[in-house]
Amino acid sequence: MTLQDKLEILSDAARYDASCASSSTTRRDSSKGGIGSTTGSGICHAYAPDGRCISLLKILMTNFCIYDCAYCVNRVSSNVPRARFTPEEVVTLTLEFYRRNYIEGLFLSSGIIQSPDKTMSDMVQIARTLREREGFKGYIHLKTIPDAAPELIEEAGRHADRLSINVEMPTDQSVRQYAPEKKPETIRGAMGDVKRHERAAKDRTHKGRKAPAFAPAGQSTQMIIGADAANDATILGQSSRLYGDYRLRRVYYSAFSPIPDSTAKLPLIKPPLIREHRLYQADWLMRFYGFEVGEITAAQADGNLDLTIDPKLAWALANRHRFPVDVQRAEKELLLRVPGFGTKSVDRILTTRRHRRLRYEDLRRMGANLKSAKAFITLTDWSPGGLTDAANLRARFAPPAEQLSLF
Repeated sequence: MTLQDKLEILSDAARYDASCASSSTTRRDSSKGGIGSTTGSGICHAYAPDGRCISLLKILMTNFCIYDCAYCVNRVSSNVPRARFTPEEVVTLTLEFYRRNYIEGLFLSSGIIQSPDKTMSDMVQIARTLREREGFKGYIHLKTIPDAAPELIEEAGRHADRLSINVEMPTDQSVRQYAPEKKPETIRGAMGDVKRHERAAKDRTHKGRKAPAFAPAGQSTQMIIGADAANDATILGQSSRLYGDYRLRRVYYSAFSPIPDSTAKLPLIKPPLIREHRLYQADWLMRFYGFEVGEITAAQADGNLDLTIDPKLAWALANRHRFPVDVQRAEKELLLRVPGFGTKSVDRILTTRRHRRLRYEDLRRMGANLKSAKAFITLTDWSPGGLTDAANLRARFAPPAEQLSLF
């Protein structure tokens, strides 16, 4: 099998792993030697098999796997083409892609071969070779194997910008049912180890020296949604706990698509990609807008998000008694709950209203989405009148579907 053949198979297999940008990492610059940079001004692109434009070389080291996770296309019982890179081949690909200005870094995951320790050892070897032998200063994200020895995970964090350990599914019960070789306790233990190493790296030694860097861009995790019957309240509740317990930078939600394989015994609850999108929106509201899980998921009795409108608008429609908001006087916490107001536009509102009264056109210039906001705010020159309590207000945002003409 040629290197090109392997690349086609293993880049396609990697599309099920959610990646991230190289934000929040250490500033590495190759101007004094080495190759690559995490802060270069150029935009480097690579193209995933599904057509998305990305700036990371995103591959699996191998899609061979000794585990039989029911939701995974690369499980041992799956009949898919298999391939395996050697550590040296991954190093070569990363450097050659970078030199051709295709990428700005490496996102590396892998199936489990021989043992978790063997697989993690090969991944660490790749990162170590790139950093120490090749002087690569670009971004590296490693998908870490929780069953691997703690010292391997620790070394991975010394070379990688970000580590991620997948919690796999929203509940421990689902993990045990659909991924019997994986243990939720082991996963959480490994995430806790990463958190401790990350904290220790921020402390100074007894001589006042800075400790060696450890995964400066933090850790993230990935959760598969739709492969079990967990509702959105359960999913977001788990995410909230993970953020609090492990100081995660990001939880990635991956919509499950049933695999055409008779050996997969799953409920086959295939959520549309819009559900994944709504979960990301709700996650954002929890992290940056002060919303609680119960508030976001209370609109529907089954604990799921409304797929037809975004979670913030759904909350506002269900809590119309709190609107309209006087933009000139309302506190920041309430302004952040106005549909169409983002964090930047709220900061601009707070800054500007100290000096003068705000008008409708001021908000437009600040970047507020007034199509969404106008029913929920009052200004010197604007009042929604009866629009806030109008019976058809929801229909204005989510008009009924229409059958388009075929002729």
